[in-house]
Amino acid sequence: MGHLIPLCEFAKRLVLAHNFSITFIVPNDGPLPAGPKSFLDSLIPTGINYILLPPVNFDDLSNDVSIEARFSLTLSRSLPSLRNVLKSLVSSSRVVAFVFDLMATDASDIAAEFNLSPYIFFPSTAMVLSFILYLPKLHESVSCEYRDLLEPVQIPGCTPVHGKDLIDLVQDRKNGTYKWFLQFVKRCHLAEGIMVNSFKELEAGAIKALQEEEPGKPPIYPIGPLVQMGGADNGSDCLRWLDDHPYGSVLFVSFGSLGALSSDQLTELAFGLEMSGHRFIWVVRSPSSTVPVYYFDDQIDPLAFLPEGFLDRIKGIGLVVPFWAPQAQILSHGSTGGFLTHCGWNSTLESIVNGVPLIAWPLYAEQKMNTVILVEDLKVVLKLKVGEHGIIGRTEISQVVKCLMEGEEGNVVRSRMRHLKDAATKVLSKDGESTKSLAELAQKWKNKIMN
Repeated sequence: MGHLIPLCEFAKRLVLAHNFSITFIVPNDGPLPAGPKSFLDSLIPTGINYILLPPVNFDDLSNDVSIEARFSLTLSRSLPSLRNVLKSLVSSSRVVAFVFDLMATDASDIAAEFNLSPYIFFPSTAMVLSFILYLPKLHESVSCEYRDLLEPVQIPGCTPVHGKDLIDLVQDRKNGTYKWFLQFVKRCHLAEGIMVNSFKELEAGAIKALQEEEPGKPPIYPIGPLVQMGGADNGSDCLRWLDDHPYGSVLFVSFGSLGALSSDQLTELAFGLEMSGHRFIWVVRSPSSTVPVYYFDDQIDPLAFLPEGFLDRIKGIGLVVPFWAPQAQILSHGSTGGFLTHCGWNSTLESIVNGVPLIAWPLYAEQKMNTVILVEDLKVVLKLKVGEHGIIGRTEISQVVKCLMEGEEGNVVRSRMRHLKDAATKVLSKDGESTKSLAELAQKWKNKIMN
């Protein structure tokens, strides 16, 4: 979903502003989960549809195969079906471009068969994209694990990042996942362009470095922020609860669609929120010893793992929601004054377009790198200190929540976030840089039709 949501927002803009027709082609290993299926079924405006490829079979794989390997194999085993679908599309309509995810660069071979222009859609930060394009050089120049480097990694155009804070996919170079990812990265040069979900005012240095011409580097199109907007009240209990509380007084707590905490950490967070004395909405999932969690058992009540008496003690001041809450609507609500987040890029951008300051709690994927941007470059986030045994204690949580919601440092962060909100609004305006970048790309594709 973290990749699908911004890709759909990108498609909507192409349809509404440039009159393209969009078809999503979805590889899979079985029936689509309810979330992605509902999302795809509800795609608007018209001009967007999707084709579900036949599911691939994984009966030959052992149960311990990594999720990343399953992603890779899902695509590679779907290539024959993908070829058939593209053959049909090309014969029935004028296909001007084939856009795929970074994890799907194998599809560029199919694009070449049908003489289609291959493009990559990158849903994360310009910093992570700059790192990914730099990775083959880093791989050749470094022999140890990146986390063991004594000096931070100097990513082109970016604040230096400690090796331990680089994306999860590169943290074990002996692992097959790393080798698989490196091969995908090396194929990026086959694309005729890469769209990145960011904008210059947010990541000026990274985008400048990405747009410097180099042999084999595709053109970069910064077209963000691409986010779901809050929209109208949909009758959610969360939104009705927010209506009853003062402006900017509520902290929203959520760790994204795949985020979870250990049982001990869940307890510390509960007590920390209670100790802070501040209003909050907390999206709770069952504890897990590992993240990301790709499947939550909805038959297990996550509220059962909260400290005894917690729900009674926080009545009126806190609202605990199991599994899911309408995040876009909550962040756009006037009563929301802060967001304790895993720093996933979608969540981060949603916060920026709504001017909501952050408390950073990165968990997996590229979230530690995102936190570097937010803490060191933009200074729109407060960061929690990890204590003994990797646990963030209740006292630390309470103090940081108070700092954000009532302290002077929180006011400074809030002011900076308002400036970013204004910048995001500007780049998406009629004459904004992201709007122009998308128009440049759209015109390039329209020229193919005329030629």
